Amino acid sequence: MNKHLYWAAAALAVSLLSPLAAAADGVMHKDPYCGCCTAWAEHMQKNGVAMQSRNEADMSALKARLKVPADLRSCHTAEIGGYVFEGHVPADLVKKVLKDKPKIVGLAVPGMPMGSPGMEGPSKQPYQVLSFDEQGRRSVYATR
Repeated sequence: MNKHLYWAAAALAVSLLSPLAAAADGVMHKDPYCGCCTAWAEHMQKNGVAMQSRNEADMSALKARLKVPADLRSCHTAEIGGYVFEGHVPADLVKKVLKDKPKIVGLAVPGMPMGSPGMEGPSKQPYQVLSFDEQGRRSVYATR
C-alpha cells in the first residue's frame, strides 16, 4: 500500500472512531429511578460533554469513595477528566475545570436547586457551585 493511501486510511479510521472516544468523556452514577439525573446528562450532551449513565445500588458508598463531603451531596455524581462533579453543576463550569485543571477533587451543587441544569422549571432560585479538595475544604467556585 502506498504511503498516501495508508495515511488516508489512518485518518479515516481516526475520524470514524472519534465519536466512540467522545462517548467516554464522562460517567454519571445515579439511582436508576431518578429523572433529573437524566435531564442533567442531556444538558451535558447538548453542551459537548459526552456522558455515559451508570445505575448504582449504593450511591452513598460511591460518593464516600470519590471523597464527596456528606454536606455537599446531591442525587448524582459524575466522573469526568479525573474530576468529580456532584449534582447539577452547569456544563460551562465543568468545561472550565477541565480546561484550567485546578487542584481540587471537584465541584458540587448541593441539593437540587430549581433552575439549575436538569432542574429547569417555572422558577429559578440562586445557588452556589462549590469546589472541594482532598481535605474536604471547600470554597465558592461560582454563584448562579
